[in-house]
Amino acid sequence: MNFENFNFHPSIMEGIKMLGYIQPTPIQEKAIPAILNKRDVIGLAQTGTGKTAAFGLPLLQQLQSGPRGQLRALIISPTRELAEQINIVINRLGTKTGLKSITIFGGVNMEQQIRSLHHRPEILVACPGRLLDHLWRGTIKLDGLEILVIDEADRMFDMGFLPDINHILDCIMHKRQTLLFSATMPENIRLLANKVLHNPVTIRINPEKPIANISHFLYPVQQHLKTNLLKEILTATQTGSVLVFTRTKHRAERLARQLSGEGYTATSLQGNLSQNRRQTALTGFRNGSIKILVATDIAARGIDVLSISHVINFDMPESTEDYIHRIGRTGRINNLGDALTFVTRSDTDKVRLLERKLNTPLKRLRMKDFNYSQPIPVR
Repeated sequence: MNFENFNFHPSIMEGIKMLGYIQPTPIQEKAIPAILNKRDVIGLAQTGTGKTAAFGLPLLQQLQSGPRGQLRALIISPTRELAEQINIVINRLGTKTGLKSITIFGGVNMEQQIRSLHHRPEILVACPGRLLDHLWRGTIKLDGLEILVIDEADRMFDMGFLPDINHILDCIMHKRQTLLFSATMPENIRLLANKVLHNPVTIRINPEKPIANISHFLYPVQQHLKTNLLKEILTATQTGSVLVFTRTKHRAERLARQLSGEGYTATSLQGNLSQNRRQTALTGFRNGSIKILVATDIAARGIDVLSISHVINFDMPESTEDYIHRIGRTGRINNLGDALTFVTRSDTDKVRLLERKLNTPLKRLRMKDFNYSQPIPVR
């Protein structure tokens, strides 16, 4: 099957060809026909499986007809990084359609966003908090909304956005098509789906399993040797872009600084950065001028860079779900990827849970000639 089978408008097919899409991924193959048939949809698939195009392409198709210059589709996203990424994909796919998409999120000047809204976009990608600010101000109206997309719904709950989502839904009382996408389906997501979707089609693409074309490796190491081991791996391994995850903001910033001091093109992405610095880091990572991005989990669902060859968990993630979301940044759209995880003795229980989730023992590796017996430095 290829994208020609969906009978998209020629202007949308141009966007598909420009992005080099040839065959739809499983979530796209199943979700696109249901959405084009105006059905409400629950899409369950892990990060990296092409969910944005799964709802973005039929959304563009449906907006091809009908009025222009008014807000007709709303996509709610948990993070500004993900909102920006969705917006980039939508605008690239719709570059020949004449449809306009903009983003709304916190951390930037509200008046500037109001000026963007004066251009009368048909599509809005928004984070819940700032969207509510605009709704209460009256600078955004949803009375003409035809399609509502709630993306990364489980992450939305993890970040405490349920009250905001409910307030937003209270502003959309009229009938519309609703699409809900999530990596997992906990009970709170099920309750939300029952509340806002009408007779939905449920599509499951192994939602809690990692992508098959990613190789997983564990590197047992003492905590104080992690930075040296990371440098050794980066020196000895042929890589594309590398995404390194740390547990804390302070560690991400410090590690990025250390790598830069060693001559690597590296920067950090974490919550203490201003929006401009976050955007600069993401832009550099996407265009290849920055090869190593050291991030906290804020980036786990907001980066869509096909050239990420390695995800390195400098710190073991808190849960198996976080692990799956992190490593989903590599091995995207049928590319191969490697997931390397540094583990200490305190991570034993987490490793056991992860191997149970993956249903396989993970290979333990040691770097040849690396001195694993170095003492803790005296400060």
